Amino acid sequence: MKLTEAQLAQFQKDGFIILRDFADPAECEAILDVAKVHLKHRIEPIETEIGYDVKSKEYRTDVVDYTSRALGEEGTVRRLRQVYQRDILFKEWMENEKIRPVLQQILDDQVVITTAHHNSIMTKMPHRSTQTRWHQDRRYWRYSDNNLVSIWLALDTEYNENGVLEFIPGSHRMKFEADQFDDKEYFREDIEKNIQLIETKTCTTLKRGDVIIFHSLLLHRANKNATDTPKISFVYTVKGARTKVIEGTRSSEFSEIPLPFIKE
Repeated sequence: MKLTEAQLAQFQKDGFIILRDFADPAECEAILDVAKVHLKHRIEPIETEIGYDVKSKEYRTDVVDYTSRALGEEGTVRRLRQVYQRDILFKEWMENEKIRPVLQQILDDQVVITTAHHNSIMTKMPHRSTQTRWHQDRRYWRYSDNNLVSIWLALDTEYNENGVLEFIPGSHRMKFEADQFDDKEYFREDIEKNIQLIETKTCTTLKRGDVIIFHSLLLHRANKNATDTPKISFVYTVKGARTKVIEGTRSSEFSEIPLPFIKE
């Protein structure tokens, strides 16, 4: 599969693209079943909701050990981390060959999985999850350039009430001033120039098997889950081979997985 010229132009303009009905529903269900087992038994490393919004910029940039027990945390699970090594189903999805030509187009480079960031099963548990505030993922990643994108797989229906992703189209191409972010690098919602931009946000309902690819600088957020059912999703990040990790940072503490180039 490859993007059309119009689709590629749309990604470059908006910073994200939705691939409807991309993943096999049976594969999604199998991934979801394994994820639920890991969540039930709290198989480390995991991240909980405890203190998520108040963790410092330095914590997000530098901390390598994300096991909740290391922090004495017993709260609601926010994500399963380091899923590439957890189960063959997770690994196979992250190495999916069908999506690779699309990623090659977007990155204009060989695709490399970076296991340092995302590489997660993301959860929003009913009534116990927190909102995810406006942010750019790239803010605490350390690479030579910004040629990184994330692949988000909906394992079931996602919509406004259970915390579907919202985006500000084109924000990956914008230059921002320091005062537009708070001290934890969340995009502020209390200043006029940001409020005007936030009003341009967009979101859509996702069905099982839908995939969103979005740029590392794209501003995005999500509501907490106000329904009675968990929302569980899969997200991982890739970069171009020419994009180099900065040694001595958290980004360099985990392996990279170069994927063979696929010709179409």
